[in-house]
Amino acid sequence: MKSITHLLFAGLLSAALFAGCSGDKSQGNHNHGGHGHEHASSGSADLQAEAPQFEVDEKFRAQLGKGFAAYAKLQEAFVKSDAGEVREEARKSAEALEKVDGAMLSGAAHHDWMTYKQGMQDALEAIQTSDDIEEQREAFSSLSDSFYKSIKAFGVSGVDAYYAYCPMAFDDQGGYWLTAKNEIRNPYFGDKMLKCGMVKEKL
Repeated sequence: MKSITHLLFAGLLSAALFAGCSGDKSQGNHNHGGHGHEHASSGSADLQAEAPQFEVDEKFRAQLGKGFAAYAKLQEAFVKSDAGEVREEARKSAEALEKVDGAMLSGAAHHDWMTYKQGMQDALEAIQTSDDIEEQREAFSSLSDSFYKSIKAFGVSGVDAYYAYCPMAFDDQGGYWLTAKNEIRNPYFGDKMLKCGMVKEKL
């Protein structure tokens, strides 16, 4: 009987963990996006990207795409939970971001880009000046938020981009990130819960 009880308990625990990883707590304290649209749960390959908010020069989208490619390498460094590699990739991401020429934009597009860029710069600086992987992950969450808003506003070219969500990140408040592949490689837990999460949106 004792062994049966242990098996039942283990089964219930596994079910609870799966449910926690699959649920959507996007109404938690982290405010990501602010666009007022719903994020439908999906991990399928048929996600369709919405048109960006602004029509901008294709050269700008290509530059933003290169910036996103650097972000994707930073995301993989978080998957490895290596604070030193994270700092180095954050430095490279900051350099790539500086090469995105906001002078190609005007009006509301330029204003929004400068706002998002400042948010990304602040987050990348916070990552580079910390040796604590959990502090770095908090800053990465802010970076992801600003980058998400940038891609929604302007689009990217030369790369694929997806928006992913883990409901268990940050003490079950939930955490979002961007990824270059339609698969889950969780930057907030690494190999502890590598596949915890879901792809929400194609960008």
